[in-house]
Formats: sequence, structure tokens, C-alpha cells
Amino acid sequence: MRADLAASYGEERLPRYTSYPTAPHFSTAVGPDAYARWLAELPAGASASLYLHVPFCREMCWYCGCHTQIVRRDELIAGYQRTLRNEIVQVAETIGRRIKVEHIHFGGGTPTIMQPEAFAELMATMRQKFFVLPSAEIAVEIDPRTLTTDMVEAMRLSGVNRASLGVQSFDPVVQRAINRVQSFEQTASVVDMLRRAGITGINFDLIYGLPHQTVASCLDTVRRSLTLAPDRFSVFGYAHVPDFKKHQRMINEGVLPDGLARHDQACAIANALKEAGYVQIGLDHFARPDDSMAVAFEERTLRRNFQGYTTDKGEVLLGFGASAIGHLPQGYVQNEVQIGAYAQSIAAGRLATAKGYGLTDDDRLRADIIERIMCEFSADIGDICARHGAEAEPVLSSAARLKPLITDGVVRLEGNRLAVAKDSRFLVRSVAAAFDAHLNPAKQLHSRAV
Repeated sequence: MRADLAASYGEERLPRYTSYPTAPHFSTAVGPDAYARWLAELPAGASASLYLHVPFCREMCWYCGCHTQIVRRDELIAGYQRTLRNEIVQVAETIGRRIKVEHIHFGGGTPTIMQPEAFAELMATMRQKFFVLPSAEIAVEIDPRTLTTDMVEAMRLSGVNRASLGVQSFDPVVQRAINRVQSFEQTASVVDMLRRAGITGINFDLIYGLPHQTVASCLDTVRRSLTLAPDRFSVFGYAHVPDFKKHQRMINEGVLPDGLARHDQACAIANALKEAGYVQIGLDHFARPDDSMAVAFEERTLRRNFQGYTTDKGEVLLGFGASAIGHLPQGYVQNEVQIGAYAQSIAAGRLATAKGYGLTDDDRLRADIIERIMCEFSADIGDICARHGAEAEPVLSSAARLKPLITDGVVRLEGNRLAVAKDSRFLVRSVAAAFDAHLNPAKQLHSRAV
């Protein structure tokens, strides 16, 4: 990374581009009726991915940017699980046929907070209402502090084959500052438990830019993590948005690393993982060379969705649960964020769609350009425009933010082909933002570009 560029661009607040347009542009113009129509219009032969959001945790991690809440009573979780099951049935019946499913992802919150029997019932309902392919990837996000042996057994019996473990940092000083105390031994025990159950796809999530975090503590976390040999790492920069996430006010802003320190931490983590043999994938993922994600990156078939980088090639993502987002050929839909409002909609027999966005032809064109930039650090603007029946010149001319990036050496533009310089790839979000026709940073809450 070039420190001068990190200083120039690193403080800018930009989307992570897990969708385009991004969620702040969703509106109530798209509601349950539109979603029902879009589901019924899905083409024959369409395959889907399913995302299930479980918005509960036992305690709040102060860095968290997810839609979740703290619960002590298991009956609230059980009631939510029943609502999830009813929504799955409702959506499947609206589609009107049993479509193929290639990916299932449980996110949160803490999905494994459910009782094992409830988790197994949800999986059985999905298999009944959809054709879950034998080769489907079934992934679950896990808090190693609360995982039980009974839940691991339920996951095994339900066909789970990938687990994503929240690690963030093994530094006890950092852990106390973010209210997430999690020992290395706890994490190692969970990894061993999962592998003995045959759940061998293991991901670790790390975060840089946390309070009291240093390059040395980041490298120590990487060193410890490598002894557990996960297949993939996701490495995210902490997004401090206390006006949006009130619990982040518990974090002392005075001990947060500045832009240059974040840049140094991200660079150190990336170099350490690459030296250990992992392939850097896009903005924030790393994978073993033989992992399916590394293969997709090499073959230029990598995609990006609301879970980040993915091998999922499908055009349909069905989201279930409060705040869950779905993506269909026609556009995006998002469920009610508040759990009560979500549950009331499903109980009344209505789809829980609160807002969404209907895609235009220009949106689809720009979404393709942004996805290629985010996934490959390059894009053939001419080829992408041709596939959408458009000309490259107006698209490039409208990208005013691109000019300083070219001047600063972040981007090379040869004809209609754009490439991000290798030493500037940490600014890939800044490059993608040049093609964002909806971007207004002054009115949106996003994380720092670095």
C-alpha cells in the first residue's frame, strides 16, 4: 500500500459494494406486492441461494454493525424460528414450484443461538420446499464462545459443510475494549469440534482498526490463527458509525487507530497471510490456493453479494428473517428491520417486504462494472457496455471521480480497459465508487475507504 494514497483517500466514507445500488437507496416504493410479483415471474430453471438472518446474541459486541439484539429468554428465539419457517413456506408457495438451491447461509447475530432441534427443523423445511442440491454449500456463522456439542451434531446431520468463526482479535486488551473476550483456546476447541464432525470448510473473520489495536497485535492474531489452518480469512476494517449504531458509543474514539495506522494494520495482515500461502481475493478475503474461492478468483468467476465475496453464480438470492435482503433479476427487497413488525407481517400471511429497489438498465450495467472492479481489480468497460447494449464513452465520461485516481496512479485506463495498480488495490472501493451514479457520501453512513 502507498501511504500517500492512504492519507489522501483513506478517510473517505464509501460503500463496500455488496450490492449496487446500495441499501440506503432502497425505498418503500417496492413492497410486498412487488416482491410477490417478482417471485412469481422467476424464470423456469432458475436456481437460488437462501440467506437466513437470526438477529439475536447473548451479549453485544461494541464494534458490531449487524442488525441484532440481546436476548436472555429462549422462547423469544423459538418464536422467531417459527416465524422464519412460516416465511420460507410462504415464499416457496408464492414462487409456485420447487426451485433449485445451491447455497444456504445462516447469518446474524448468532445463528447457533437457536436450539439444535429448531435449526434442524428449519433445514428440513428448506429441503422440503426447495430442491437443495446435494452439492450445495451450507454455511453458518458461529460465535465460538457459545457453540455447543449438540448444535454441532445438528449442523452435521443437517448437511452443514462450512462454518464462519468470528475471531476479530486475540489481543485481550482489544477484546476488553470491544466487549468480546474470547480465548484462543475456545476458538481452537470449536475448530477441532467442527472438523471431527466433518464440517471441514472453516472461515475466520478478523478485524483491523479496533481500539488499542496495533500492527504487532494484528500479526500476533494472524500467527495464532494460522496454527488452526482455516481455509479462508475475511479481513475487515472496523466501521465506526456511532450515530447509526448506538452501542458503538461504548468504544473510546480516542484509542481508535487513525487512517494511516489502519492502512499499516491492513497491509501487515495481508502480507502475513500471503507469506503463509493464502491467495488475496478482492478487497478483504484470503483463501488457500486449492479453495473454491481461490479457484473462482483465478477463473474470473468470483461474485459479490451481501455476504461479501462468493462462488455463488446464481442471480436469485432469497432473504429470510428480519432485515434480510434479497436480490432477484428485477431488483432488491428488504424485510422489515424490527422483529415485531417482521413477525406481524408473516403472521398476517403477508410477505414482510418493507422496502426495495427496482433495477434500471443503467443500474445493471453499472452493477456489472462495479462487481468486476471489486472482484478482479479490473474491468473491460467496452465489453461490459456491449453486453448491455450501451456505449463505453458516455459511461467513462460520467465517471468524474476517475480522473484524479488516474492522475495519482491508482488506475490505468488503456482504451476502454481499466485496471487498478497493484500497489493501490486497497483503494478498490474508491475506484468502484467512480461508477456509482447514486453516490452522495455527505448523506450516507459508510465505513472508511481504508
